[in-house]
Amino acid sequence: MAKKKDDKPEPTSVLYYYYTQERWDNWLKVLSEADFEGDENSDEMPEGLSSLDNFTKDVNVSVMKIVKVFQNGSYDAKTALAKLDEVEAIIMGEVPDSDIADIVQGLQMRFLVLFISCKRYIEGNIGEGEIKDLVKAGRKLPEDDMEKVLDIAATIGAKVINGEKCCSKYLKDDSDDEPIMFDEWLGEIDDLGEALASLKKFDEEFGIDV
Repeated sequence: MAKKKDDKPEPTSVLYYYYTQERWDNWLKVLSEADFEGDENSDEMPEGLSSLDNFTKDVNVSVMKIVKVFQNGSYDAKTALAKLDEVEAIIMGEVPDSDIADIVQGLQMRFLVLFISCKRYIEGNIGEGEIKDLVKAGRKLPEDDMEKVLDIAATIGAKVINGEKCCSKYLKDDSDDEPIMFDEWLGEIDDLGEALASLKKFDEEFGIDV
């Protein structure tokens, strides 16, 4: 039977890779070769920090593409979660011993809230409470109670993916005290929100790496 011209092609999602081990390894290579010190007489951001920022954005956009496809209805929850697991296995895998191992492990801690927030959103587990109240509660918790701190941060993240606003006005500036992990996670939530916003016109083409 001839296929109608207006028939949509079946999604070949198995061919689409949101993130690959090769992509991760290439970023690690870039970071390992980058200069994180910079010129003390220059106002420009050191090469290493600039690369680190681009690296973080790349991960956030890659993960948010999965969320976007789920929001568009092209993935059901099971498929979206499976795709998320594939990316998480790469990003959160063992880091080779190197000069940048501590930096990458710090990023992995930051990305914990990215993956948990996405999973909660996809599962429909948005959580209760106003974001401003959740931020206050998160900052009151002792930092060593990481499970509860992460739980609150992930609730905020799921709400942001669901369309609520956060977190730039809650972020501490450089003049404040040393940020706690909760602040790092708020920063990551702000980043994932920006990544999702940047994909407003994203139209998935299955099988093509965009």
